[in-house]
Amino acid sequence: MQDVTNLSFLEVLHRYGDADIYVTEYFRVHSDSRPDPWILRSIDENPTGRPIFAQMIGQDIDALIRTAGELAVHPIAGIDLNLGCPAPVVCRKEAGGGLLRNLPKVDRILGSLRDAIPGRFTVKTRVGYHSHEEFDELLALFARHAIDALAIHGRTVVERYQTPVHTDCVRQAVETLKCPVIANGNVVDVETGRAYHARTGCAGLMIGRGAIRNPWLFEQLRSAFLGKPPHPPTGRELLGYIDSLYQTIASHTPHFDPKLHVQQMKKTMVFVTQGHDPDFEFQLRRCKSQEEFYDICRTFLDHNDPVPSLPSENSRLFCGFSELTRQT
Repeated sequence: MQDVTNLSFLEVLHRYGDADIYVTEYFRVHSDSRPDPWILRSIDENPTGRPIFAQMIGQDIDALIRTAGELAVHPIAGIDLNLGCPAPVVCRKEAGGGLLRNLPKVDRILGSLRDAIPGRFTVKTRVGYHSHEEFDELLALFARHAIDALAIHGRTVVERYQTPVHTDCVRQAVETLKCPVIANGNVVDVETGRAYHARTGCAGLMIGRGAIRNPWLFEQLRSAFLGKPPHPPTGRELLGYIDSLYQTIASHTPHFDPKLHVQQMKKTMVFVTQGHDPDFEFQLRRCKSQEEFYDICRTFLDHNDPVPSLPSENSRLFCGFSELTRQT
């Protein structure tokens, strides 16, 4: 997640169970770009001890090749190409998910990068730009190039986060490609993760927004797949996570300003508060000081009851949950 899952977030997540593999925020690549020093810190100072892939986004082939070479001198597990970001500002530049409107160019980019990257080269995609019916042609491109893994967000670019995931497309990729296929999109708790895996036969799950809301999710899923009961975090444990995020991000912020930091934290809290009393997010959106921030969090979380396992039904994180689990 751009501007959220940075070095500070990795450091915090490491305390709550860790992912098996990490992917950086994306490096914006164009003719004049150089790898962002802040994102490089999450590679060079990786606090998790887990493999981390450097993610690139862009459409200039020469610049992508050059940047892949620049990133390769850092301790990365491989290079990842983003073909999935649905942000309008990205798509207008024919980058991220916007490239899925130009499959001949995707073909050239994949071929050029595969030739240029001696190590592992992975791709994240969506199932099409306008329609999941585009997926057959897109899948043929991935089969043509020897990529090492494919992560699929099971929605089209225009669907963004508003629809159920197309599990049939992910299953088709699993059955077609020689490389591992990772399922992404709509994994918000153990039940959605297990349902996605059962429906697709995927090699693994990629989790973004769900892990911001629930940093225990990776460990909960590991427990569930081993037949053990997942740990249900309490309000006070979530309060501790929020404090850990607040303090860790602050420690990595030069020229720390508490008021600006509270505004920055609101980006993360949009995800954390989903599923809780709507007044929790409402009050946080309007707070301006560190004291207000902590007072509000304590008001809603200073208890030992389990926190909600799911976002609210009107949340974009929640969309498609019932359809996914009902089909399993």
